[in-house]
Amino acid sequence: MKKIVFYLLTLAMLSCSQGQLSHIDTAKVVVESFYQKDNNKLKKHTTEESYAAFMSIQTVMASGDSAVGASNFKVLQETVDGDIAWVQFSTSYEEAPEIFKLVNEDGQWKVTEKGVKEKSPF
Repeated sequence: MKKIVFYLLTLAMLSCSQGQLSHIDTAKVVVESFYQKDNNKLKKHTTEESYAAFMSIQTVMASGDSAVGASNFKVLQETVDGDIAWVQFSTSYEEAPEIFKLVNEDGQWKVTEKGVKEKSPF
């Protein structure tokens, strides 16, 4: 009986933790969903203001095939301070490294906009 309770508790904890992505995984999902034009997924992992900015950029970009291949997402630097995280990364989509600021909203990391005078830690 004790084994059954142990297995049920373990299963319950695993199922709860699987739905939440790390700040790094969230950054990767946002990059890939943006270039693959999976806007539902993009909206889920960005703040409202950041999603609007991504949509503006997508509109300006030349329309074409949304299948752009593997992202080759690679974290160069990352830091977390409470509910704010920064991820510097490179992809096959851009030549220069990029930086995302993320906030933790209700237990979920979301890419957000950097403040006007705010500087990244990198």
